[in-house]
Amino acid sequence: MKRKTNTHSENPAKTSSRGLCSVVRAGTRGRIPVLPYEEIRKAILGKDYNLTIAYVNEARSTELHIQWKHEGGPANILSFPYSDSEGEIILHLPTVYAKAPLFDHKPKQHLLFLIIHGCLHLLGHTHGHAMEKLERHWMSVFDK
Repeated sequence: MKRKTNTHSENPAKTSSRGLCSVVRAGTRGRIPVLPYEEIRKAILGKDYNLTIAYVNEARSTELHIQWKHEGGPANILSFPYSDSEGEIILHLPTVYAKAPLFDHKPKQHLLFLIIHGCLHLLGHTHGHAMEKLERHWMSVFDK
Protein backbone atom coordinates (compact mmCIF):
# COMPACT_ATOMS: atom_id res chain seq x y z
CA MET A 1 0.00 0.00 0.00
CA LYS A 2 1.38 3.37 -0.95
CA ARG A 3 -0.09 6.68 0.10
CA LYS A 4 0.91 10.22 0.91
CA THR A 5 1.49 11.08 4.57
CA ASN A 6 -0.98 13.32 6.31
CA THR A 7 -0.30 16.92 7.18
CA HIS A 8 -0.94 16.34 10.90
CA SER A 9 -4.30 18.08 10.70
CA GLU A 10 -6.10 14.90 9.80
CA ASN A 11 -5.50 11.24 10.54
CA PRO A 12 -5.79 8.74 7.68
CA ALA A 13 -6.10 5.82 10.14
CA LYS A 14 -9.42 7.02 11.57
CA THR A 15 -12.03 4.68 10.18
CA SER A 16 -14.32 3.59 13.00
CA SER A 17 -14.61 3.20 16.73
CA ARG A 18 -12.67 -0.07 16.42
CA GLY A 19 -8.90 0.14 16.40
CA LEU A 20 -6.80 -0.19 13.29
CA CYS A 21 -3.12 -0.35 12.44
CA SER A 22 -2.19 1.06 9.04
CA VAL A 23 1.37 0.67 7.77
CA VAL A 24 2.17 2.85 4.76
CA ARG A 25 5.02 3.95 2.54
CA ALA A 26 5.18 7.65 1.84
CA GLY A 27 7.66 8.50 -0.87
CA THR A 28 9.88 5.51 -0.12
CA ARG A 29 10.87 2.51 -2.18
CA GLY A 30 11.31 -1.09 -1.27
CA ARG A 31 9.41 -3.44 0.95
CA ILE A 32 7.90 -2.53 4.27
CA PRO A 33 9.63 -4.61 6.95
CA VAL A 34 7.54 -7.49 8.29
CA LEU A 35 6.80 -7.08 12.00
CA PRO A 36 3.79 -7.94 14.17
CA TYR A 37 2.42 -4.40 13.85
CA GLU A 38 -1.16 -5.27 14.76
CA GLU A 39 -0.13 -7.33 17.80
CA ILE A 40 2.13 -4.51 19.03
CA ARG A 41 -0.68 -1.98 18.62
CA LYS A 42 -3.21 -4.09 20.51
CA ALA A 43 -0.80 -5.06 23.30
CA ILE A 44 0.63 -1.59 23.99
CA LEU A 45 -2.04 0.86 22.84
CA GLY A 46 -5.20 -1.22 23.20
CA LYS A 47 -7.67 -2.79 20.79
CA ASP A 48 -9.51 0.46 20.04
CA TYR A 49 -6.45 2.59 19.22
CA ASN A 50 -6.05 3.79 15.61
CA LEU A 51 -2.36 3.77 14.69
CA THR A 52 -0.64 4.73 11.47
CA ILE A 53 2.99 3.76 10.96
CA ALA A 54 4.44 5.67 8.01
CA TYR A 55 7.80 4.93 6.40
CA VAL A 56 8.92 8.21 4.84
CA ASN A 57 11.79 9.34 2.64
CA GLU A 58 14.74 11.42 3.80
CA ALA A 59 13.30 14.74 2.62
CA ARG A 60 10.00 14.25 4.49
CA SER A 61 11.75 12.99 7.63
CA THR A 62 14.10 15.98 7.62
CA GLU A 63 11.22 18.39 7.04
CA LEU A 64 9.26 16.98 9.98
CA HIS A 65 12.36 16.82 12.18
CA ILE A 66 13.03 20.52 11.61
CA GLN A 67 9.37 21.48 11.99
CA TRP A 68 8.67 19.56 15.20
CA LYS A 69 12.04 19.08 16.92
CA HIS A 70 13.99 22.03 15.47
CA GLU A 71 16.81 19.64 14.54
CA GLY A 72 18.37 19.09 11.14
CA GLY A 73 18.72 15.84 9.25
CA PRO A 74 16.30 12.95 9.09
CA ALA A 75 14.80 11.68 12.35
CA ASN A 76 14.82 7.95 12.94
CA ILE A 77 11.37 8.20 14.56
CA LEU A 78 8.75 10.81 15.34
CA SER A 79 5.51 10.12 17.22
CA PHE A 80 2.39 12.23 16.84
CA PRO A 81 -0.52 11.64 19.22
CA TYR A 82 -3.71 13.04 17.71
CA SER A 83 -5.99 12.06 20.59
CA ASP A 84 -6.23 9.48 23.35
CA SER A 85 -7.23 6.89 20.77
CA GLU A 86 -5.25 7.73 17.64
CA GLY A 87 -1.74 8.62 16.61
CA GLU A 88 0.98 8.22 14.04
CA ILE A 89 4.58 7.01 14.09
CA ILE A 90 6.87 8.32 11.34
CA LEU A 91 10.03 6.33 10.54
CA HIS A 92 12.99 6.88 8.22
CA LEU A 93 14.28 3.35 7.72
CA PRO A 94 17.86 4.16 6.60
CA THR A 95 18.36 6.28 9.75
CA VAL A 96 16.79 3.60 11.95
CA TYR A 97 19.12 0.96 10.53
CA ALA A 98 22.19 3.23 10.69
CA LYS A 99 21.65 3.90 14.40
CA ALA A 100 21.05 0.26 15.36
CA PRO A 101 24.70 -0.47 16.28
CA LEU A 102 24.68 2.44 18.75
CA PHE A 103 22.11 0.46 20.76
CA ASP A 104 23.76 -2.92 20.18
CA HIS A 105 20.74 -3.94 18.09
CA LYS A 106 20.44 -5.66 14.74
CA PRO A 107 18.67 -3.38 12.23
CA LYS A 108 15.24 -5.06 12.36
CA GLN A 109 15.52 -5.41 16.14
CA HIS A 110 16.13 -1.67 16.40
CA LEU A 111 13.09 -0.99 14.23
CA LEU A 112 10.99 -3.11 16.59
CA PHE A 113 12.45 -1.24 19.57
CA LEU A 114 11.62 2.14 18.03
CA ILE A 115 8.04 1.14 17.23
CA ILE A 116 7.62 0.08 20.86
CA HIS A 117 9.30 3.33 21.93
CA GLY A 118 6.96 5.36 19.71
CA CYS A 119 3.88 3.58 21.03
CA LEU A 120 4.93 4.39 24.59
CA HIS A 121 5.31 8.06 23.63
CA LEU A 122 1.81 7.96 22.12
CA LEU A 123 0.58 6.87 25.55
CA GLY A 124 2.27 9.89 27.12
CA HIS A 125 5.41 8.26 28.51
CA THR A 126 8.58 10.35 28.57
CA HIS A 127 12.21 9.23 28.56
CA GLY A 128 13.38 7.82 31.85
CA HIS A 129 13.63 4.71 33.98
CA ALA A 130 9.91 3.84 33.87
CA MET A 131 9.81 4.05 30.07
CA GLU A 132 13.01 2.00 29.73
CA LYS A 133 11.49 -0.70 31.95
CA LEU A 134 8.41 -0.84 29.71
CA GLU A 135 10.62 -0.97 26.60
CA ARG A 136 12.53 -3.94 28.03
CA HIS A 137 9.26 -5.68 28.89
CA TRP A 138 7.75 -5.23 25.43
CA MET A 139 11.01 -6.19 23.70
CA SER A 140 10.98 -9.45 25.69
CA VAL A 141 7.47 -10.09 24.38
CA PHE A 142 8.03 -9.25 20.69
CA ASP A 143 11.77 -9.79 19.99
CA LYS A 144 11.74 -13.52 19.38
